[in-house]
Amino acid sequence: MLDVDGDGVVTHAEYLGRVGRVASAVGREALDPVVVAARAAHEAVFADMDGDHDGRVTFEEYRSWVGHDAFERSCRPALGSLFDIADVDGDGQLDRAEFTRLRTAAGNAEADAAAAFDDLDTDRDGLVDRDAYLMGIRDFVTTGTSPMAASYGAVGFVH
Repeated sequence: MLDVDGDGVVTHAEYLGRVGRVASAVGREALDPVVVAARAAHEAVFADMDGDHDGRVTFEEYRSWVGHDAFERSCRPALGSLFDIADVDGDGQLDRAEFTRLRTAAGNAEADAAAAFDDLDTDRDGLVDRDAYLMGIRDFVTTGTSPMAASYGAVGFVH
C-alpha cells in the first residue's frame, strides 16, 4: 500500500503523496491548514521510518520500525491528520462515503474500505469516529487483532 510503484521501497514522494491524494479526494487545497498539518505529521513519520536517512524506506527498515511505540510516537498523529482531512465538517466522525474516500485515496481497495467501515461501525449508526478509527488501526498494526484485520486480509500494517 505504501510502495506505490512496487519497486520494493517507499520513497519520500510516495509516502507524502498520500496526503495530497486524500486532500484532493475531499476537495481540500494544498495550503488548507489541515492539509499543511497532515503533511508535517507525515514528514515526521517518514523521518522516523527511514532508519539510514537515505530517503528510501526498505521493508527491513519498515519491519524494524513498526510496532506499538512507533504507532504512538508518530503514526497516530499522521493517521489522525488524514482522518481530519477527510472530516470536512469537523464533527469527528466519518460516514461511509467519507471513510471510503479516505481509505481508497490512502491506497486501500474500495471493497476493503467498505468492509473496514462495517467492522468499525459497531453501533451501526452509519458513522465511524476518530478514536475508533485510530484504535482499529493501532490494534491491526500492533497485534493484528482488530475489527479491520479481516477486511485487510491478514495481519499487517495499513498505515
